[in-house]
Amino acid sequence: MDATNKKKIVNDPVHGFINIQHPIVFDLIEHPYFQRLRNIKQLGLTYLVYPGANHNRFQHALGSLHLMSEAISVLRSKGHCISEEESEAVSIAILLHDIGHGPFSHSLEYSIAKDISHETIGRCFIHWLNMEMGGRLKMAIEVFEGDYPKKFLHQLVSSQLDMDRLDYLRRDSFFSGVTEGTIGVERIIKMLNVVDDQLVVEAKGIYSVEKFLIARRLMYWQVYLHKTVVVAEQILIKMLQRARELVRDEKDLFATPSLRFFLKNDVSEKDFLVPSIKHEPSEALSHFANLDDTDLMIAAKMWCQHQDIVLSKLAEMIVNRKLLKIELSGKPFEIEKLNVIRHQVLHKFPFFDKNIDYFVFTDSVSNNAYSSQDDTIKILYNNGDLVDIAIASDILNTKALSTEVKKYFLCYPK
Repeated sequence: MDATNKKKIVNDPVHGFINIQHPIVFDLIEHPYFQRLRNIKQLGLTYLVYPGANHNRFQHALGSLHLMSEAISVLRSKGHCISEEESEAVSIAILLHDIGHGPFSHSLEYSIAKDISHETIGRCFIHWLNMEMGGRLKMAIEVFEGDYPKKFLHQLVSSQLDMDRLDYLRRDSFFSGVTEGTIGVERIIKMLNVVDDQLVVEAKGIYSVEKFLIARRLMYWQVYLHKTVVVAEQILIKMLQRARELVRDEKDLFATPSLRFFLKNDVSEKDFLVPSIKHEPSEALSHFANLDDTDLMIAAKMWCQHQDIVLSKLAEMIVNRKLLKIELSGKPFEIEKLNVIRHQVLHKFPFFDKNIDYFVFTDSVSNNAYSSQDDTIKILYNNGDLVDIAIASDILNTKALSTEVKKYFLCYPK
């Protein structure tokens, strides 16, 4: 019999002491699938701009777990019935919400496993953890997927005011040093309530929610979509793209076995789901479970010396932070300007020739802070009225917050 004390306390720099309240949650934290999150940066390559942004997905998951525990306590104190089994299930759901992230988090989304989101891969991980644990994650999966009868539990995990967003805004602000992202997490959670199986915020918390939405918008353009972060991520994606081309042309290339698997093979969602003959996790899922930031950075350091000039240049840019220049615009760049820059680059670097698209390219990024089409944030007034924050707020420019803002970028050698 395992006599291990599983009700641990973790000291977190953002929230203070975090209590692990459920033994199964401790077991999940100890699992290799979850431990790999220690080596996956929360903000990808953002540390190239904000040196302090070296925090990881492991820390974020524990922080989200802590906020979930606080939210459950608040809702229980207001008379809402949440059983211990439900508390355990929603805690598991929030703990594992990011378990499908690959190296550098969102930076390489759809690049390691092409066209497969981290949510899809996360479901595959949770499926196998459920099998390993004899079906004990069944309710957690229902909450995670939104299939559990109490819909507000799913909203705590995934909505426009969930525990995931509350933690990452505060955590990313803390580690990046960007104070514009600071939000009143405790105040928002204290103001949570449930009406008609819907998560709402009491009217006294409206100002905290307004600040949350403004902070989210500021953090996206100042941190998550900072132009230097954008160009660094594009270089990382193109480095992986070039490595994939070389591997498939059977060129000699260093890569860890798991990285090589994804460079060599086009995997589908089915490849992640189908078990091996021994009824173990699929080959794709097993290899993905072995991947983290380390695989990419070791490979990049080795590729700096590779004989392929395209791969070596891209790798050097990442390893030594010698990035491409980036220009931003509110409208698409003229094709004439792109052609002029291509001509200038080829004049200086004629060896790029047919591979000029690796070094001169244009694309776009977009964001909206609040979507009035999705699971909206409802404000609860003392008379029982429920009003969308977009209508209830008298200071928010809801049109600006809910309208998708798109910025076009152009990258080329300095």
